[in-house]
Amino acid sequence: MHILSFAEEATPSELRVQVREIQEQAWPSAPGESVAVDATVHDPALRPWSMLLVDEGTVLAALDILAKELVHAGERFAAGGLSTVVTRREARGRGHGRRLVAAAREAMRSRGLDLGLFTCDRPLQAFYESAGWQALPGAVLVGGTPHTPFPSDQPGFDKVTMADFFSPAARQARASFHDSRIEVYPGEIDKLW
Repeated sequence: MHILSFAEEATPSELRVQVREIQEQAWPSAPGESVAVDATVHDPALRPWSMLLVDEGTVLAALDILAKELVHAGERFAAGGLSTVVTRREARGRGHGRRLVAAAREAMRSRGLDLGLFTCDRPLQAFYESAGWQALPGAVLVGGTPHTPFPSDQPGFDKVTMADFFSPAARQARASFHDSRIEVYPGEIDKLW
Protein backbone atom coordinates (compact mmCIF):
# COMPACT_ATOMS: atom_id res chain seq x y z
CA MET A 1 0.00 0.00 0.00
CA HIS A 2 1.44 3.37 -1.00
CA ILE A 3 0.47 6.98 -1.67
CA LEU A 4 0.75 8.32 -5.21
CA SER A 5 0.63 12.04 -6.06
CA PHE A 6 -0.03 13.68 -9.40
CA ALA A 7 -1.17 16.97 -10.83
CA GLU A 8 -4.87 16.22 -11.38
CA GLU A 9 -4.61 16.33 -15.17
CA ALA A 10 -1.56 14.01 -15.09
CA THR A 11 -3.25 11.30 -13.01
CA PRO A 12 -3.16 8.09 -15.06
CA SER A 13 -6.52 7.41 -16.65
CA GLU A 14 -6.95 3.96 -15.05
CA LEU A 15 -6.55 5.54 -11.59
CA ARG A 16 -8.74 8.56 -12.40
CA VAL A 17 -11.54 6.19 -13.48
CA GLN A 18 -11.35 4.44 -10.08
CA VAL A 19 -11.38 7.79 -8.25
CA ARG A 20 -14.55 8.84 -10.12
CA GLU A 21 -16.15 5.50 -9.23
CA ILE A 22 -15.58 5.99 -5.50
CA GLN A 23 -16.64 9.65 -5.74
CA GLU A 24 -19.88 8.42 -7.31
CA GLN A 25 -20.31 6.08 -4.32
CA ALA A 26 -20.08 9.07 -1.98
CA TRP A 27 -21.78 11.75 -4.09
CA PRO A 28 -23.95 10.17 -6.78
CA SER A 29 -24.62 12.23 -9.89
CA ALA A 30 -28.18 13.36 -10.49
CA PRO A 31 -30.27 10.91 -12.54
CA GLY A 32 -29.58 11.42 -16.23
CA GLU A 33 -26.44 13.48 -15.56
CA SER A 34 -23.52 12.12 -17.51
CA VAL A 35 -19.97 12.75 -16.39
CA ALA A 36 -16.94 11.38 -18.21
CA VAL A 37 -15.40 8.92 -15.78
CA ASP A 38 -11.86 10.06 -16.51
CA ALA A 39 -12.59 13.83 -16.64
CA THR A 40 -10.81 16.26 -14.35
CA VAL A 41 -13.00 17.81 -11.66
CA HIS A 42 -11.33 21.02 -10.51
CA ASP A 43 -10.54 24.47 -11.86
CA PRO A 44 -6.97 24.29 -13.27
CA ALA A 45 -6.31 27.78 -11.86
CA LEU A 46 -6.33 26.18 -8.38
CA ARG A 47 -3.42 23.89 -9.33
CA PRO A 48 -5.26 20.70 -8.27
CA TRP A 49 -2.98 18.01 -6.91
CA SER A 50 -4.40 14.50 -6.48
CA MET A 51 -3.25 12.12 -3.76
CA LEU A 52 -4.29 8.47 -3.94
CA LEU A 53 -3.81 5.62 -1.48
CA VAL A 54 -3.33 2.57 -3.71
CA ASP A 55 -3.04 -1.10 -2.87
CA GLU A 56 -2.04 -3.47 -5.69
CA GLY A 57 -3.52 -1.18 -8.34
CA THR A 58 -6.75 -0.48 -6.44
CA VAL A 59 -7.47 3.07 -5.24
CA LEU A 60 -8.63 2.79 -1.63
CA ALA A 61 -8.84 6.51 -0.84
CA ALA A 62 -8.37 9.76 -2.75
CA LEU A 63 -8.34 13.50 -2.21
CA ASP A 64 -7.32 16.64 -4.00
CA ILE A 65 -5.36 19.61 -2.73
CA LEU A 66 -6.35 22.96 -4.23
CA ALA A 67 -4.14 26.02 -3.79
CA LYS A 68 -4.23 29.75 -4.35
CA GLU A 69 -3.07 32.98 -2.82
CA LEU A 70 -5.46 34.71 -0.46
CA VAL A 71 -5.40 38.01 1.37
CA HIS A 72 -6.50 38.05 4.99
CA ALA A 73 -6.18 40.90 7.50
CA GLY A 74 -4.05 42.78 4.96
CA GLU A 75 -1.52 39.96 4.49
CA ARG A 76 -0.96 37.57 1.57
CA PHE A 77 -0.78 33.84 2.17
CA ALA A 78 -0.24 30.80 -0.05
CA ALA A 79 -3.20 28.68 1.03
CA GLY A 80 -4.29 25.17 0.23
CA GLY A 81 -7.43 23.23 0.95
CA LEU A 82 -8.63 19.66 0.86
CA SER A 83 -11.32 18.71 -1.61
CA THR A 84 -13.17 15.54 -2.62
CA VAL A 85 -11.82 13.44 0.27
CA VAL A 86 -13.25 9.95 -0.23
CA THR A 87 -12.60 6.32 0.73
CA ARG A 88 -13.81 3.29 -1.19
CA ARG A 89 -16.98 2.06 0.58
CA GLU A 90 -15.70 -1.47 1.23
CA ALA A 91 -12.38 -0.13 2.61
CA ARG A 92 -13.83 2.32 5.14
CA GLY A 93 -13.12 2.08 8.85
CA ARG A 94 -9.52 0.87 8.40
CA GLY A 95 -7.69 4.20 8.74
CA HIS A 96 -7.02 4.68 5.02
CA GLY A 97 -8.71 8.08 4.83
CA ARG A 98 -6.98 9.30 7.99
CA ARG A 99 -3.60 8.20 6.62
CA LEU A 100 -4.20 10.07 3.36
CA VAL A 101 -5.53 13.24 5.04
CA ALA A 102 -2.48 13.32 7.36
CA ALA A 103 -0.17 12.84 4.35
CA ALA A 104 -1.93 15.71 2.54
CA ARG A 105 -1.28 17.98 5.51
CA GLU A 106 2.43 17.16 5.32
CA ALA A 107 2.39 17.58 1.51
CA MET A 108 0.98 21.09 1.90
CA ARG A 109 3.71 21.96 4.38
CA SER A 110 6.47 20.53 2.16
CA ARG A 111 5.12 22.30 -0.93
CA GLY A 112 5.70 25.64 0.80
CA LEU A 113 2.12 26.65 1.54
CA ASP A 114 1.67 29.07 4.43
CA LEU A 115 -1.50 27.41 5.66
CA GLY A 116 -4.17 24.85 4.93
CA LEU A 117 -7.88 25.74 5.27
CA PHE A 118 -11.02 23.84 4.37
CA THR A 119 -14.49 23.10 5.66
CA CYS A 120 -16.00 19.80 6.61
CA ASP A 121 -19.38 18.64 7.83
CA ARG A 122 -19.52 19.01 11.61
CA PRO A 123 -19.71 15.23 12.25
CA LEU A 124 -16.33 14.83 10.48
CA GLN A 125 -14.45 17.28 12.72
CA ALA A 126 -13.02 14.56 14.99
CA PHE A 127 -11.84 12.57 11.95
CA TYR A 128 -9.84 15.54 10.62
CA GLU A 129 -8.51 16.37 14.08
CA SER A 130 -7.25 12.79 14.38
CA ALA A 131 -5.18 13.47 11.21
CA GLY A 132 -3.56 16.58 12.70
CA TRP A 133 -5.93 19.37 11.61
CA GLN A 134 -7.46 21.81 14.09
CA ALA A 135 -10.87 23.44 14.16
CA LEU A 136 -10.67 27.18 13.60
CA PRO A 137 -13.16 28.68 16.08
CA GLY A 138 -15.81 30.93 14.58
CA ALA A 139 -14.16 31.02 11.15
CA VAL A 140 -16.26 31.08 7.98
CA LEU A 141 -14.77 30.40 4.56
CA VAL A 142 -16.26 32.54 1.82
CA GLY A 143 -16.06 30.71 -1.48
CA GLY A 144 -17.46 31.40 -4.91
CA THR A 145 -16.42 34.78 -6.27
CA PRO A 146 -16.59 38.34 -4.91
CA HIS A 147 -19.68 38.86 -7.13
CA THR A 148 -21.33 35.56 -6.19
CA PRO A 149 -20.04 34.63 -2.72
CA PHE A 150 -20.64 31.14 -1.35
CA PRO A 151 -20.10 31.24 2.44
CA SER A 152 -19.73 28.16 4.61
CA ASP A 153 -22.26 29.54 7.11
CA GLN A 154 -25.15 29.80 4.66
CA PRO A 155 -28.53 28.39 5.71
CA GLY A 156 -28.69 24.61 5.56
CA PHE A 157 -24.93 24.17 5.99
CA ASP A 158 -23.43 22.77 9.18
CA LYS A 159 -19.75 23.26 8.44
CA VAL A 160 -16.64 23.54 10.58
CA THR A 161 -13.52 25.29 9.30
CA MET A 162 -10.38 23.22 9.77
CA ALA A 163 -6.85 24.61 9.49
CA ASP A 164 -3.15 24.24 10.08
CA PHE A 165 -0.56 26.99 9.99
CA PHE A 166 2.74 25.98 8.39
CA SER A 167 4.89 29.07 7.87
CA PRO A 168 6.14 31.44 10.59
CA ALA A 169 4.09 34.28 9.03
CA ALA A 170 0.91 32.19 9.10
CA ARG A 171 1.53 31.04 12.69
CA GLN A 172 2.04 34.66 13.72
CA ALA A 173 -1.27 35.65 12.04
CA ARG A 174 -3.20 32.66 13.40
CA ALA A 175 -5.34 34.66 15.85
CA SER A 176 -6.59 36.90 13.01
CA PHE A 177 -8.24 33.84 11.42
CA HIS A 178 -10.33 33.03 14.51
CA ASP A 179 -13.90 34.35 14.45
CA SER A 180 -13.42 35.82 10.99
CA ARG A 181 -14.73 35.60 7.45
CA ILE A 182 -11.91 34.29 5.26
CA GLU A 183 -12.33 35.27 1.61
CA VAL A 184 -10.95 32.31 -0.32
CA TYR A 185 -12.95 32.88 -3.53
CA PRO A 186 -11.90 29.75 -5.43
CA GLY A 187 -14.36 30.49 -8.26
CA GLU A 188 -17.49 28.99 -9.77
CA ILE A 189 -16.23 25.42 -10.32
CA ASP A 190 -14.85 24.76 -6.84
CA LYS A 191 -17.20 27.05 -4.96
CA LEU A 192 -15.99 25.97 -1.56
CA TRP A 193 -12.98 23.75 -1.46
